[in-house]
Amino acid sequence: MKLLFITNIFLIFSSSIYAQVFSGKLVNQNQQVLKDAYVLNKNTNEHTHSNAHGKFSLENVSIGDTIKFSHIGYQSKEVIIKDLNSSLEIVLYTKAVSLDQIVITPEINALKLITDIDIRTNPVNSSQDVLRKVPGLFIGQHAGGGKAEQIFLRGFDIDHGTDINLTVDGLPVNMVSHAHGQGYADLHFVIPETIDKIDFGKGPYYENKGNFTTAGYVDFKTKERLDQSTVKLEAGLFDTYRMLGMFNLVNTAKHNAYIASEYLSTDSFFESPQNFNRINLFAKYTGFVTDYDKFGITISRFTSKWDASGQIPQRTVDSGLISRFGAIDDTEGGNTTRTNFLVNYDKIIDEKSTLKNAVYLNTYDFELYSNFTFFLDDPINGDQIKQKENRTIFGINSEYQRTFSTDNLGGTWQAGISLRNDKSKDNELSHTRNRIETLENIQLGTINETNLAVYLGTNINLNKWTFNPSVRVDYFDFQYNNALLSTYQTQEETKAIVSPKLNVFYNASKELQLYAKAGKGFHSNDTRVVVNQGGKTILPSAFGTDAGVVWKPTSKIFMNVAYWYLHLEQEFVYVGDAGIVEPSGETRRQGVDLSSRYQVLPWLFWNLDANYTYARAIDAPSNADYIPLAPDFTMTSGINVIHKSGIFGSVNVRYLDDRAANEDNSIIAKGYTITDLNIGYKWKKFSLGIQIQNVFDQDWNETQFATESRLQNELQSVEEIHFTPGTPFFLKTALEYNF
Repeated sequence: MKLLFITNIFLIFSSSIYAQVFSGKLVNQNQQVLKDAYVLNKNTNEHTHSNAHGKFSLENVSIGDTIKFSHIGYQSKEVIIKDLNSSLEIVLYTKAVSLDQIVITPEINALKLITDIDIRTNPVNSSQDVLRKVPGLFIGQHAGGGKAEQIFLRGFDIDHGTDINLTVDGLPVNMVSHAHGQGYADLHFVIPETIDKIDFGKGPYYENKGNFTTAGYVDFKTKERLDQSTVKLEAGLFDTYRMLGMFNLVNTAKHNAYIASEYLSTDSFFESPQNFNRINLFAKYTGFVTDYDKFGITISRFTSKWDASGQIPQRTVDSGLISRFGAIDDTEGGNTTRTNFLVNYDKIIDEKSTLKNAVYLNTYDFELYSNFTFFLDDPINGDQIKQKENRTIFGINSEYQRTFSTDNLGGTWQAGISLRNDKSKDNELSHTRNRIETLENIQLGTINETNLAVYLGTNINLNKWTFNPSVRVDYFDFQYNNALLSTYQTQEETKAIVSPKLNVFYNASKELQLYAKAGKGFHSNDTRVVVNQGGKTILPSAFGTDAGVVWKPTSKIFMNVAYWYLHLEQEFVYVGDAGIVEPSGETRRQGVDLSSRYQVLPWLFWNLDANYTYARAIDAPSNADYIPLAPDFTMTSGINVIHKSGIFGSVNVRYLDDRAANEDNSIIAKGYTITDLNIGYKWKKFSLGIQIQNVFDQDWNETQFATESRLQNELQSVEEIHFTPGTPFFLKTALEYNF
């Protein structure tokens, strides 16, 4: 009887302390859910994250365990578990940004912590800042904000998006088979102040990222709610004016809705006024229909028009024919519009399973006039071209994710499917004169391109190790109806590609992660090229490897160092400016990335990003194997101030080294070092800021190309650098009111 009594007492006691699943919900002081918070059992070192509904579920928790909750921008909180039978609601309160809050977790992409820090220490406040927030990424503008930016990353001259996958809230930005070039990605429909997070990754290692993910990907996430409504007025040199309004419509614990609008106009710094203006309208609703169902709608409208001075030959400036800000043909320019409609639906199926769904519809118009060679091909009328298209994009994304655990390991597995269809009507390349008369249709037709993809991946956590094997399959259907043919014909090609990937992480501690990544990605070619080439080299592959470390040597320093290698099967580029194909064979790139963030004082932050790349063509002779415009060394650094007195500001420096502009390095694209300044003061509901671009008024070339051209009075053509000048000293002020 005594033994039976002791046994019963032991069973009763052990059942109360035996490890169980501990669940709960995370909210802020306004009772709004917090997603992506870090939940750590300090007794067992097991961890999890809160989902889009703020809910979390942590296994193997016992009574007496200490659970730590942390989220960047919030005060951390620790709770000692006293009851495992009830679900807790944990409230975290906002706090000034501190690198103490950063915890290196066994995530597939811990590097996004870098942009989490940057967004909070130096918010995005201009369209130029949007892409520059990605470590190691440089941009160049051809037309002062009219065209999409030229992008440089990891030894790529990505042009307007050929080798980087860009999305906004999952909505694709890259345009396949675009009138101006493959992968064209215009982000100017994004109002900078609406950006909440920037998720990025370098290399082809992510199963949910498909076409164009060779150098990497960037996904901009807009805010689900506004802390407060805002009105901002900006005025600057060169007749630059901007107005911004962001207004809360609904702001409750379960439902949030706001609208935002932006108007920007400028003549810019060119001698021929740019007459640029842009209008953005944005509306977003996010709500919890039930505790398990999250629903969202995003609608936006963007329109822009501009005149441009184009790229000018270096010889015209050297001879004094024109100034750096002059033009040979100032009839360039264009207009574009984009309308987006996005519906999101996230469903918690049970404690271990979630389903995310998105449906989007996009309409897009584009018209651009350019003249790169002046009178090379047509000595009478000039070489002006028009590129135009009307596009509709429809797509669906769906991903199922489920957690699992055994006695020895745990993790998640995810499966996804996506469908995207682009229909580009009257996709046109024409020879024109003075933006009025069409002299010849070079290309004209309708493109219908469909991409169906499925992927499967898993994250397996085994003690301090995390393994992430995955595979992605993409299927493409390319169709083209050439309007210049005498008889109607649909030219069609199809192709599928399989992309396996494997990432391995070793989390030595909460301050140190080692990782190795390997994977295959691809970029597709323009539909017109695909059908003309008979389907050859439709989906050139990219094979990449990364090995690196994410490290917090002290509580105030965050670092990442990585060595990487990328082999591209074919740099097969459609040059939309000329309507030709330039296959340049296989290439290899390798380099080292370094990023560091340091909180010097509670109110003072320092950042550094340095990137070295060695990029060469494989099959070319050693004296002609340079990859034109591939940057070999870039660096950015800055100091950011956020003081409790209300003073804020930053000084940022960016450096781009000289680089080869052609294959034999006989033409050099000059590098630059540019310093920007931002300073302001915030008091009560107002803030006043001053921004200065190019503080030291350096002469620099923002975009450069080795181009053969001929002026009207020249007998022979000349190949040399043609450039768009970078912004000279530019000052603008901003007055903001929050309510």
